[in-house]
Amino acid sequence: MSLGGGYMLSSRGGRAISAIGLGITMKTDGTSTHDAYSLFEYAVPPHVDGPPPHVHTREDESFICLAGRLDVHLGGEDFTLNFGDYLFLPRDVVHTFRNPYDDEARIISVVSPAGLERYYQALAELPPGPRDISLMKKIMAEYGLILQLPPEVG
Repeated sequence: MSLGGGYMLSSRGGRAISAIGLGITMKTDGTSTHDAYSLFEYAVPPHVDGPPPHVHTREDESFICLAGRLDVHLGGEDFTLNFGDYLFLPRDVVHTFRNPYDDEARIISVVSPAGLERYYQALAELPPGPRDISLMKKIMAEYGLILQLPPEVG
């Protein structure tokens, strides 16, 4: 069957990227979308925090919950995403997420424009072990992200 240049991936199908301690599966990237967007499936294990609070300066994100629940802190407000819920995370607004629940959360993340996949790949290429915060900030800055750690941590 021809998809006219398109393609189909099953659930959890795509390219796995080991970047931020979550299951990240890239479904599509800027190469296939003419840099319009990239799309990821996140598997957030039970009782696991996502990335520290941060800001995207180049792209907007959208989250759609496929399974489980996910707590998202966005611009000073707290949201709990349940199955089917959608949350728009605009650029230039601090956000983070976590799964404090007993079941895995699965989220589709649409990032527009594309490019976040290059950031994830840069993180995946770092050596294993504890992360050097100054190196992380440098990599984030290269891809238009800003870490928003509390002063006593950063």
